[in-house]
Order: sequence, then C-alpha cells, then structure tokens
Amino acid sequence: MFGSLSDEVEVKVAAEKAWQMYGTLELADIAAKNILESLEVIEGDGGVGTIVTVTFKPGSGISYYKEKFTVIDNEKRVKEAEIIEGGFLDFGFTLYRVRFEVKDNPNDTTGSSCLVKTTIEYEVKEEHAANASFVTIEPFVILMQFANEHLLSSS
Repeated sequence: MFGSLSDEVEVKVAAEKAWQMYGTLELADIAAKNILESLEVIEGDGGVGTIVTVTFKPGSGISYYKEKFTVIDNEKRVKEAEIIEGGFLDFGFTLYRVRFEVKDNPNDTTGSSCLVKTTIEYEVKEEHAANASFVTIEPFVILMQFANEHLLSSS
C-alpha cells in the first residue's frame, strides 16, 4: 500500500535564503533544538549520502530512526531523506521518504517570500496496512513553523 501526505507554508524570506537552511544540516539543528531528544550525524557532511540518527523525546511513539539523505538538488531546491533503520520500518513500512521543496512564491513579484512544501511518501506491507494511520504530516508542520521563526529572526 502506497500513500503520501503533504503540506505547504509561505515563508517571508527569499527562496534562496530558505534553501540555505532546508538544503543543509541547519534544518536538522533546528529540529534537534526544538522537537527532538537528539540528532547525531553518523556519516557525511550534509550532502547526499549523509546518515543521521534521529532520537525522539519519550512518549513520541517512535524511539529513533536512521535516515539517509538521498537527493539534494540545489538547482531545483529539493531535498529528500529516507528512513534506513528503525522508526516506521519497525511497523511494516518498506519506504518512508520525506521531501522538502523550496519554491519561489508565484504571488510575490518582489521575491521576498517563498513556499516550502513538505511531502511524506510511504509504502507499507499489506498485512500492516492499518499502520498507515501512524503517518502524519503534523511534526513536519511544526518543524516548518520553527524553521520559519528561525529564518525571520536571522533576516
């Protein structure tokens, strides 16, 4: 069973400035400071192939997972990461991918704002299809809010 969820927010900074955060480990730092127990870079420097261990606060339902950055396209401003150990994989998922896209805001001719879209794509074995209900975009919406606040305060 395949599924996807997404959400998009407007950010009041230029797309290039937002990408400087979303396309790097800076976004991971914001997540670690605000919504995670910890985040540790296991391998890499933030580019494609980087592996991080994400540890959640107690009571989150998932204790940890490791994810690998599989796409970082600076031209299109797209970043993707897939869980490679733990997390949703422990609940019968065969794929759990998160994509961030930073786009120019078509309604802003001044270039002073952009749109950030987060998409979760997942695939779960049929015998675990009920576990698809565990997937929620909400933590990423919260992360985008913290990221937006960080971008605005550093403008």
